[in-house]
This record gives sequence, structure tokens and C-alpha cells, in this order.
Amino acid sequence: MTKSEIDIGRASEADLNGIMELQAANQPEHGGTLSASLPYSRIAEIMREMPLIVARCGDRVTGFLMTSTRAMNADVPIIGAMLAAYPGTPGAYVYGPVCVNAEERGKGLAQAMFSELRRLAPAREGILFIQRDNPASLRAHAKMGMREVASFVFGGNEFAVLSYLG
Repeated sequence: MTKSEIDIGRASEADLNGIMELQAANQPEHGGTLSASLPYSRIAEIMREMPLIVARCGDRVTGFLMTSTRAMNADVPIIGAMLAAYPGTPGAYVYGPVCVNAEERGKGLAQAMFSELRRLAPAREGILFIQRDNPASLRAHAKMGMREVASFVFGGNEFAVLSYLG
């Protein structure tokens, strides 16, 4: 699949099942590296409040990039730990998770989704965490201009906190 066959844009309700499938396929029990599994209702709420970017090939979701307000994450312990390590600026939002289908990795989809996010949420700080034992994700996000601002330990794992300005 070429990048020109992929459509990058804001998610719609029609994308929710595809997002759920991709999220499930990338959980640790399936060999993935996502740190959380969000229910359908939470993803729908996120989509209404903040940009949720998807990469589509036809009607199939091949990638997603979620964003959410800090308030929306008040009940998520790992995000609370990240925000305790680095709360960000007053208007900051939480970036992630980002996920790309295994067959599409290395083709620039994460960067393309990030570019679309920056277009939709300019001049706002995004903050995120990445587990230290995920060097591919750390490198990919550094290439996108994100910088490490803090670190924290959660559940026995070490995480880097990264920040960028939209």
C-alpha cells in the first residue's frame, strides 16, 4: 500500500469499530505496546471533545492518533502519574495513544497523522508518555520534534514524558 492510497483525517463515528479492532490487536497480550485499552464509549467521548486522527485505506482504519483533555483523564492512573511528573502548560492536552497497523509501520503514517493534528490544534502543547523499553516509538517521536521533559515509574516500568508545541 502506498501513502497516496491512505487518507488521513479526523475520525468519524464510522471509524469507531476500526479503531477498536486496531486497539485490541495492539494490546500487550497480542504482542503490542499500547499501555491501555479504552472502551468504545470513552473513545466516542474523546472524539467529540478533541481531534482523533485516523489513517484509512478505503473503509479500513490502519492507524489512529488520539488526543484528550487532561480533565478527561482524571480517572486514568498512568496519566495521573505522567501529569504529576510534568503537568504541562495551562492549555496542554494529552497526546496518545498512537497506533499504526503492523503492515503499515515505517511508511510515515504516524508523522502524517501528527501533521494533521498540528493543523487542527495549533499553538497548544501536547504531552505524552512512552515506555523506555520502546526505542522505536521514542525515536519516531523524537523525529517529529518532541522532546523529553520528565520521566516517571508506573507499575514497575519506566516511562519518558515528552512534549511538543502544536
